[in-house]
Amino acid sequence: MPNNTFLSSFYKGFQIIKSHTTNSLITITLKPDPTAMCQCGRTSNSVHDYQWRVLKEAMMFDTPVELVVQTRRINCSSFGVKAEARSWVASYSRITNRLKGYIEKLLPLLPIKHISELTGVRWHTIKEMDKQRLKRVVPEVPWSDLRQLVMDEFTIFKGHRYATVIADAQSHQVLWSGIGRSRKDIRPFFEELGDNAANIEVVAMDMNTAFDLEVQAHCPNARIVYDLFHVVAKFSREVMDRVRVDQTNQLKTDKKARR
Repeated sequence: MPNNTFLSSFYKGFQIIKSHTTNSLITITLKPDPTAMCQCGRTSNSVHDYQWRVLKEAMMFDTPVELVVQTRRINCSSFGVKAEARSWVASYSRITNRLKGYIEKLLPLLPIKHISELTGVRWHTIKEMDKQRLKRVVPEVPWSDLRQLVMDEFTIFKGHRYATVIADAQSHQVLWSGIGRSRKDIRPFFEELGDNAANIEVVAMDMNTAFDLEVQAHCPNARIVYDLFHVVAKFSREVMDRVRVDQTNQLKTDKKARR
């Protein structure tokens, strides 16, 4: 293990009193300095009570790290009994800020399931972190500037279960997604779009009748554009296949012509 003086610098206000290493886990025990810092910024030497907590830390030498931390509530002269401030872990969190930052770097690269297996953090905890991350990094939707939309459906889970995604055709920003592909399922998007629906000029989609009807109902000035793939697929199914069947029937008795 690296020396404790170096590692203690990562945990401001705390000192490492013990560390233990196995092949599968590094355990570090931390105790607070004599003077505590309240969340309001004031210092205090008056301790209300102590409690031990176990936190997850980012891996070290490809080995999971667990922190056993003695936490305390202090008597603040201004706000009464308060939890001691810790800059390296958020209040009530079971993972350190360092591990949280590591997970957030992995989220754009790996599925949540794989990150959970790698870090040992619960799937639902990582999912909530991803939601908060997306709120920070995804820009607000410029509803009044929207002019061109794209709509598509995709399968989820197993079987015939679908969801719909709607995006800005110009910026490629995802504007909305929801479970289902019916008119009722996609209506919340147009309700959120509100009066800005009159600004929509073009909506690209596959040949989903529900999409078509809902756009016509809410976007009076929009032209509907079917994507080329579905147009060609529909032509192949309904025209080329019909011609092929008709020709086969006409030549059924003419073996020479069928060669």
